[in-house]
Amino acid sequence: MTEDARGPGRQHGGGERGVFAALGRLAANHPWRVIAVWIIAAIAVISTAPQLTSTTDEASFLPSRYESIQAANLQTSAFPQAAAPAAIIVLERTDGSALTSADSAAAQQVATKLEQARIADVTALQVGQPSANRLIQTIGVQMPKESDPQDTHQTDAVKALRTQLQTDLSGTDLKGGITGTAAQTLDSQSSSDKSGLIVGVGTIGLIIVLLLVIFRSPIAALLPVITIALLSQVADGLIALASKAFNLQGSSSVTSLLIVVLFGVGTDYYLFFVYRYRERLRGGDASRPAVAAAVTRAGEAIFSAGGAVIVSFLALSLSTLGLFKSLGPSLAIAVAVTLLAGLTLIPAIVSLLGPRLFWPSKAWRQEPKGARFTAIGRTLGRHPGRFAAAAAIAMAALAIGAFSFHPSFDLSAGSTSSTAESTVWQTQLERGEPAGATNPTEVLVKSDNSTKLSATELAAYRSDIAGVSGVGTVSQAIPNPTDTVAFYEVFLTHDPSSSAALNTVKGPLRTTAHQAAPAGTTALVGGTTAIYVDIQAAMNHDYSVVFPVAAVIIALILALVLRSVVAPLYLLASVGLGFAATLGATVLLFQRGSNSNGLIFMLPIIMYMFVVALGTDYNILMITRLREESRAGRPPREAAAEAVRHAGPTIASAGLILAGSFASLMLAGQSLLTQMGFAITAGIVIAAFVMAMFLTPALTAVLGHAAWWPGRADARKDVPVLVEAEEETEGAGRTR
Repeated sequence: MTEDARGPGRQHGGGERGVFAALGRLAANHPWRVIAVWIIAAIAVISTAPQLTSTTDEASFLPSRYESIQAANLQTSAFPQAAAPAAIIVLERTDGSALTSADSAAAQQVATKLEQARIADVTALQVGQPSANRLIQTIGVQMPKESDPQDTHQTDAVKALRTQLQTDLSGTDLKGGITGTAAQTLDSQSSSDKSGLIVGVGTIGLIIVLLLVIFRSPIAALLPVITIALLSQVADGLIALASKAFNLQGSSSVTSLLIVVLFGVGTDYYLFFVYRYRERLRGGDASRPAVAAAVTRAGEAIFSAGGAVIVSFLALSLSTLGLFKSLGPSLAIAVAVTLLAGLTLIPAIVSLLGPRLFWPSKAWRQEPKGARFTAIGRTLGRHPGRFAAAAAIAMAALAIGAFSFHPSFDLSAGSTSSTAESTVWQTQLERGEPAGATNPTEVLVKSDNSTKLSATELAAYRSDIAGVSGVGTVSQAIPNPTDTVAFYEVFLTHDPSSSAALNTVKGPLRTTAHQAAPAGTTALVGGTTAIYVDIQAAMNHDYSVVFPVAAVIIALILALVLRSVVAPLYLLASVGLGFAATLGATVLLFQRGSNSNGLIFMLPIIMYMFVVALGTDYNILMITRLREESRAGRPPREAAAEAVRHAGPTIASAGLILAGSFASLMLAGQSLLTQMGFAITAGIVIAAFVMAMFLTPALTAVLGHAAWWPGRADARKDVPVLVEAEEETEGAGRTR
């Protein structure tokens, strides 16, 4: 009998099962065609895709309707020559003492030498006065503004400046470095490249080691790694094409996140398939029918889980912030590529390899006793209420910490290493200036009818602003050449990124600026702190839109997959509790444990997407197996016990690999990626080893048949699972 895979799916010819059976037969019987299509598609995408770009400018993430962006646009148009320097050279004495007159003269000489070096794209250098405490002196560096995200003129200029600066400082009593926007962008890109390499090596190394332990085969361990490495090029190309087509902004941390998502999620889907494939081989199927049957059986779980992840990420496109508008579709594209490969490319390759996939191990031929998961399942089946209560109480206890969450909005600091030159010298710059002086807030006043502004009214307006609580000093009004726009530098009494500074700008400063503006004028409050205030407002909007939309769509997916109204409700509730527990654990470690002033502002939304999506992933795998056991005629508690026994090892392996993959983000040396790595790792551990392993089967066992209301998805079929599996491949060939 030929090894043709026409058997699986015959008795489920319609609906989703028929689709996955067709995919299984395609991959099993025509593997070279499937592989050829993937190769052609990969070449087409990679050869036509532009380069991925990123930014650390928080303003680029906000739409123009926000006041801080309107203020920035007005300042650029009204004061084109008064733009903030692209880079700042920070100088101090080598012994850390106060600067002398000779040191200030040396600083002027350094600036002169830098001008004489004629570094490309350095248009002007302006030596500032020593700080009030004479510890610091700066040189502002003007450069042409970049409009193209792929333009590297400013970062190239910073590289040249840094080299030349150290040469010119030789022989003086000064030392220095370069910070500012252009320098931070350069260091962020460099940090991203290094962190991407570290994260990539850590992720791949961990996956290989864990797969070797699981399968005891180098082929089974290397297959997903090699395949996903090639798929990553396809995903990067598609993301770059989408970013160019829709003008999406990306953060420098996206690259590292993409690596982990591709390898972590891709390996999960590989495990979902291979465990089913191995199960069918043990049941006596030949290789190709086993491939087809595995896709038929695991396909629904893979597709549903992947669909939930994609929907969760796409919900980010509803965000107000450009960062999330880019991040969501980017991650969704990455997951879609791995999902499609998990249903077609991986099965096609396995069809060619056959049982050689597990070489040299022979363990795949016999089903392990699985004593540990059998014992856990049996105990859970006897006492489901206790398991459900224990899991819920543990997550609720961690969730209490979530109420103490405090956001931090300094994205540029979070995406660079603490040892980066821009970070080090930004810290040194703050030594010489009071809080708020290094990054003043700006108040702009514009005439509504193009008439000249009154000097008397501008002076009175300055007094009104200076009287605001939380404002230290206010500069004199600086008019534009036509006297139709004026701006003030407002130095706050608190650090620009602190809660106190944000509250000052959000409340009394903006209120006073708007209400006290001279008649016939419009006032706008801008600057970095104002941008943070607007980001905070945008985040609050996103919480009220993105979270509910993702939850509703995932609930619909679960309802369609499970044909139930009750099960999706408690599955989503458990995932929501898991999210709160994850945020609470992260707050306890980073805010309270390390005395941090806050967690990066984007963390809750990223955590929500991953915990909800991946938590749903594992829940789907567990509950679809539980439904399968129920259809075999087992009562609810016994079905839960068998589901833990069979699906438990898959979830444990997948959860361990995915959690380890995201844990590698903590090796990157960036506070943003460290916090993100821990949070997502903790969320996956909770999702896999608490929710899916215990809470979901326990609740389903407690609810019994009511869990599937109003449908009868758990109704007994005519044949048990193993017999049904054999009938599906009858006539398709068996190993003898």
